[in-house]
Amino acid sequence: MASEDVKASESAVEKFVNLAEEAKLARQDIRPTSHAVISICKSLVAGGVAGGLSRTAVAPLERLKILLQVQNPHSIKYNGTISGLKYIWRTEGFKGLFKGNGTNCARIVPNSAVKFFSYEQASKGILYLYQQQTGNEDAQLTPILRLGAGACAGIIAMSATYPMDMVRGRITVQTEKSPYQYRGMVHALSTILREEGPRALYKGWLPSVIGVIPYVGLNFAVYESLKDWLVKTKPLGLVDDSTELGVVTRLACGAVAGTVGQTVAYPLDVVRRRMQMVGWKDASSILTGDGRSKAPLEYSGMIDTFRKTVKYEGFRALYKGLVPNSVKVVPSIAIAFVTYEQVKELLGVEIKISD
Repeated sequence: MASEDVKASESAVEKFVNLAEEAKLARQDIRPTSHAVISICKSLVAGGVAGGLSRTAVAPLERLKILLQVQNPHSIKYNGTISGLKYIWRTEGFKGLFKGNGTNCARIVPNSAVKFFSYEQASKGILYLYQQQTGNEDAQLTPILRLGAGACAGIIAMSATYPMDMVRGRITVQTEKSPYQYRGMVHALSTILREEGPRALYKGWLPSVIGVIPYVGLNFAVYESLKDWLVKTKPLGLVDDSTELGVVTRLACGAVAGTVGQTVAYPLDVVRRRMQMVGWKDASSILTGDGRSKAPLEYSGMIDTFRKTVKYEGFRALYKGLVPNSVKVVPSIAIAFVTYEQVKELLGVEIKISD
């Protein structure tokens, strides 16, 4: 009897030791290694550099787009892309072309870093679930699954940095004749919080999130799918026998992706900008016609903004600034994708962003 008790005790101890070893191994598997942490940091750096460089390259067009989106229809100053840029140069000089770009970079660097990294992680997670569901370990992401991964990345990045986008919008529409000036990013943040409350920093968030789903989702889906198609079919001799695309071809893929995404989501971007201006009692002369026509910006929500914009300015108003945005978005998205991949190559990180 005692012998049986001893054996039972030894068996229990052995099981306990085995469980402890398994738990230890599991913790080691879960705990990120230093290599994984470094890889994550490199991915974030690559995304940040890509965002900052691409937006700075097209900053004048970005500012003109926002000015056109919120321009008072009864006091037209910016009439077209070339004439609008000339007017900014004439009235505000070279610095006027890049007004708000510092704030934009402060927003877009973390936004781009989070967006690219989130896309990588979402792609891996979605691919794993897809392979488990289909029972095919060699399955690859479809364009629809890439769209879903891109949408997830866009929502996360947009939500994380939205207050900076709100502040950037306010600073960007200021002119030399504005009745009130935000002196910078910190001053704008503190002023908005004091006069309008914390919720004001998220005005226009809903149309932004709705718009970012097709915009970022299509950007990633079109870019990755187009690259895969070119590698597999090798049309017109654009790709040689290798599996890697050249920089020019990748730029072209990014340009196509940017064009498709921005065309679908643009009206929501206009609505977002208009909602961001609501509550700014000292709104820029861009919005109030040099201070002579105090037309209040009263929108109760996304649907109301859509309705009033179309009612008073026509359906075309939802595409105000589309031309400079189209000119901007093609090189911007192209530069962002290629810069991201090139920086990752320089940092020694695997560049394929969809496994």
